[in-house]
Amino acid sequence: MTKTWEQLTLMQPIAVKMLTNSILKERISHAYLLEGPKGTGKLETAMQMAKSIFCSELSGFEPCHACSNCRRIESGNHPNIYVLKPDGLSIKKQQIHALQEEFSKTGLESNKKVYIIEHADRMTINAANTLLKFLEEPSSKTTAMLLTENSHQMLNTILSRCQTLTFRPLSKELLIQQLQLQGISHAFAATAAQLTNNIEEAQNFCNDEWFAQARTLVIKLCEVLGKDTSSLFFVQEKWGKHFADKEQLQIGLDMLLLIYKDLLYVQLGENENVTFLDQQSLFESLSYSQKRIVSALSNILEAKNRLNANANVQLVFEQLVLRLQEG
Repeated sequence: MTKTWEQLTLMQPIAVKMLTNSILKERISHAYLLEGPKGTGKLETAMQMAKSIFCSELSGFEPCHACSNCRRIESGNHPNIYVLKPDGLSIKKQQIHALQEEFSKTGLESNKKVYIIEHADRMTINAANTLLKFLEEPSSKTTAMLLTENSHQMLNTILSRCQTLTFRPLSKELLIQQLQLQGISHAFAATAAQLTNNIEEAQNFCNDEWFAQARTLVIKLCEVLGKDTSSLFFVQEKWGKHFADKEQLQIGLDMLLLIYKDLLYVQLGENENVTFLDQQSLFESLSYSQKRIVSALSNILEAKNRLNANANVQLVFEQLVLRLQEG
């Protein structure tokens, strides 16, 4: 989805301010390093920078998103923009050579060129040294955008030749807003935002039927435990099949932690902190004492620690349910 500089500013105000100032002052650096966690808008920002450099109808620093250059950048077909990704597990020397060869050609439309290297930390030593020579002889018409989640794994000589822009994890509120803009319900967005601050991962959660069923099962477990009904065995059976491996059960336990925290927030009258807002009436109907809630939170954290210590997944869950049932 196309983003404007204004939208990107909400995500990464400091990094975007530095880039837009460089566009306005016509002092665009020959190389930028965009470093930060996955899902924080690095690639979107790099593509937006490319649009601002090539847009034929630029207004201040905002590209028009409608001219031929903007449309081709959006579709990935601009002849003067080169995007490089790892070939398998790494970026190889031959890939950097291909980049250099491409950029040695005279542009038919413009001498301006932009190259974007995703996962720049995955360059082999030979590839990194080859790129270093390229960076040491910068063209005034060439802009490099190096993207990485692990800048500490890159050569210091490369880092020293780039202007570094640090991308921060998204806040929970902003992540929820971004997800809702994509048509995701507030209930799902709020749950996903508590499990990750990576917008890509949150999107994958919300669009995954497994996640929807997991959320329903966690709510049902909380309900039957709170009402002491006889359907607990049914829920246990469903849980065992749905949360089949360690990673899945960790997600389930994280959601269960959120549920019990919500129960506590409702009892304390702190409804603004509730994650499962669509279940507030249920929480108010359940007969949980604060002592039982605190005990449950402790037991869930202990189960998570046991999973991290490679305990049996099924055994961990069965013992946890018994403890939660006992209160």
